[in-house]
Amino acid sequence: MPRATITQVAALAGVSIASASRALNGQIASAETVEKVRRAAAELGYVADAAARSLKLGRTQQLAYAVADIGNPVYVEMMSAVERVVAASGYRLVISSTGTASSTLDVVRDLGRGYVDGMILSPLRVTPELLDALTDVPVPVVVLGSVPGGSALDTVQADSRTGMSLVVNHLVEEGRQTLVFINGPVDTTPGRLRLQGFEDAVRAHPGIRSRTVTADDFTIASGYRAARDVLDDARTPRPDAIVAANDLIGIGVMHAADDLGWTVPYDLAITGMDNTELAQVARLGLTSIDLGAEERGRVAADLLLARIADPHRAAHTVTVAPSLVVRGSSLNGAAALDGAASLRAVEEKDAG
Repeated sequence: MPRATITQVAALAGVSIASASRALNGQIASAETVEKVRRAAAELGYVADAAARSLKLGRTQQLAYAVADIGNPVYVEMMSAVERVVAASGYRLVISSTGTASSTLDVVRDLGRGYVDGMILSPLRVTPELLDALTDVPVPVVVLGSVPGGSALDTVQADSRTGMSLVVNHLVEEGRQTLVFINGPVDTTPGRLRLQGFEDAVRAHPGIRSRTVTADDFTIASGYRAARDVLDDARTPRPDAIVAANDLIGIGVMHAADDLGWTVPYDLAITGMDNTELAQVARLGLTSIDLGAEERGRVAADLLLARIADPHRAAHTVTVAPSLVVRGSSLNGAAALDGAASLRAVEEKDAG
């Protein structure tokens, strides 16, 4: 069956070819014309020639989303928000995984190949080489994360430092006195900022004992190994709370505590950061700091589309405020007893 043409679509809709083209390409056209043209295109099974459309508009209609670990649930949440925004504007989203600083640099340099019209980049490490590459890219880039001051880049930032203050204050209010912070690698942006936030937060409570342990990575397995070392170490004060740098590490801590016979939250309170779906479904629920992943993704997509529309606009930096989401893993006293009783009741009902 011959492929339907724009001429046939225009004839069926009762408009000119130029009007049909404008309606299908998202250019200026009345709502009535757009509706008639789209209805005609659907009836005829018309499919636009993407290559021809790209040549005509001077764009690929593709945007890139590049993150360190596409399996991390916080990146997935941001990606979903980005995709919703850009798809509504007619763009496809191309996903790239950038596990190392060198691969991040390669992805940015590849932007010169012209395969996308712009990129949202969430780098774990911001090196001088990466900053230099970002100043020379031929397409707009929005950075999800912090960059050194003075960089003329659109950025969307989480406020990890305030988030750490919220969680430490919560643990102190729950009567916790000996806190261990299990961080990820400190040479990463989140590792550095979350460490600074934790140190600032504990300084505000002079009577609190604290120390920091660095896990190999921001993963469940790394969190598990680091927590076993902490909880097995009889040479240091017994902690009554562990603050994890993200939810993945926090889940690893919960598993390690369970394997070693520590009762959460009575013996040990545990908190995470990012408020991912994992924190919601974990046994008892993992108290976590919500850093607004969905909002950060949405804002980053809006900034990128605005930059594409106006390449000369001033650079914008947006910081999304954090919030504390309290669940059973950090409660103390009667609240913890009530939570545990409710969980047992649910488990017994499921077993019956």
